Amino acid sequence: MVSKLLPALRAALCFVGGITGFARTRSVPSLVAGVSVGSLYAWSGFAIQRGDLNAGFKGALAASALLFVSSIPRVSKGPVPLTLTVTSAAASLYYGKTVYDFAL
Repeated sequence: MVSKLLPALRAALCFVGGITGFARTRSVPSLVAGVSVGSLYAWSGFAIQRGDLNAGFKGALAASALLFVSSIPRVSKGPVPLTLTVTSAAASLYYGKTVYDFAL
């Protein structure tokens, strides 16, 4: 049950983060990245909810990996980028293991 809710929660956090980043600094890349990655998480959540677990978890893995790779250059810029890097790494590991388990 929890694994079905994680993509939706991460989607909401990405949307809020992108909008907040734009509102605070007028950073268009933050807005585009937040909405794009949030949309991928939202799609993944919908896929998981409708029973397409393989595609849903692969989408969530892709979103987590993209978020992780894009957050690495900013990891030392403060607590928000550090938290983003750590949580996206953890999500990448979780979804990677889940996708691997489906492949077996």
